[in-house]
Amino acid sequence: MSTDKAEPRRYVPRGEDFLLLSPTWQAHAYRNVDSMFATRPIRRGQQAFPLKRAAEIAVEYETGGERRGIDDYIYRANVAGLLVLQGDTIRLERYALGLEEHLRWSSMSMIKSLTTTLVGAALQDGAIASLDDAVSLYLPALRDSAYDAVSVRNLITMSSGVDWNEDYTDRNSHVNRYSKSLGDKVPGGVLALMRSVRGLHKPGSQFLYNTGDTYVLGALLSAATGRTLADYMSSKIWSRFGMEFDAFYTLESEGGQEIGGSRAGMALRDFGRFGLFLLHGGVIGGETVLPPNWLDDAGSRVFTLDPSTNSYGADGYGYSWWIDPDGAMVAVGFAGQTLYVNRKANVVIVTLSCQPQPPFAASYDIDIRSERFAFKDAVLDRIREGG
Repeated sequence: MSTDKAEPRRYVPRGEDFLLLSPTWQAHAYRNVDSMFATRPIRRGQQAFPLKRAAEIAVEYETGGERRGIDDYIYRANVAGLLVLQGDTIRLERYALGLEEHLRWSSMSMIKSLTTTLVGAALQDGAIASLDDAVSLYLPALRDSAYDAVSVRNLITMSSGVDWNEDYTDRNSHVNRYSKSLGDKVPGGVLALMRSVRGLHKPGSQFLYNTGDTYVLGALLSAATGRTLADYMSSKIWSRFGMEFDAFYTLESEGGQEIGGSRAGMALRDFGRFGLFLLHGGVIGGETVLPPNWLDDAGSRVFTLDPSTNSYGADGYGYSWWIDPDGAMVAVGFAGQTLYVNRKANVVIVTLSCQPQPPFAASYDIDIRSERFAFKDAVLDRIREGG
């Protein structure tokens, strides 16, 4: 019999169920990642980058033969947070599903694109000598594994060639074994999993989406820079560019290695500020944080994709950025998280969502991908028109 007093407690789902949650639990879990997993803060600086505010854009789009507006999009696409920046000016900012301005929402795999941006910073610093360096040069623990033949470039382009199963509905898949290790907070558990995977293709020859690759990349960044990933993100971008709130990386275990590829927590406007950092060319206070041409290379189609084969509808993949058919760079995360960065149009769109996942998605008859493209195109049209 328990002797604990019946004090108020907040329930959160088990970490191992994070990718398998019903729509009833998604929003609660995505707002409370730091209660489900071990985390490390990404510290903000003393001053936030000031975002201006202008008239809200009146967005209308058409799907299914019907005209719809902003509220329709939020409701139909299960949107928790929506932000549109035209340069450094907010043109739209909305919250739903319990999300508030100061709350950190799970990045899901959007953090892959942000973590990979730190590879550019490490190259600029000289901490990483070349994208063609072998992974094992920085992570000796992966020598004599499938990653021994893999380069940094292979990691950031999802072409390591290892045999990885990213099936979210299969509890025995690599990605769910990874998720269980995080939930159980096993020290060294994820790296042991990465050592166990076998090589399937020649590194660099084929694109295969692999959350484990970005875990390896985060560990490599920590080893190369001699700093925690959270501290390096803070010192290079987060505190210096002027993010408004502390963020966090999820850890593999208490006090352990950051997870570079999933489950970070950030506030809506700070996702937008990261996109603005890219619109500024990776320059902060006159200092170039990223190498010349880094953003052009990161946003190029290293691999050309069939849009029907990925949840976003991207037709290419660059340096851990999905490429929109219109050429924009997009960070994409599970259940509908997107950070859309259109450098040509000077526009950033952040969407934080709770899109239903299998098996629950089968009863949801809205084509969210088409809805999102129609809304995005309508936003760009209104901005081009000066609306």
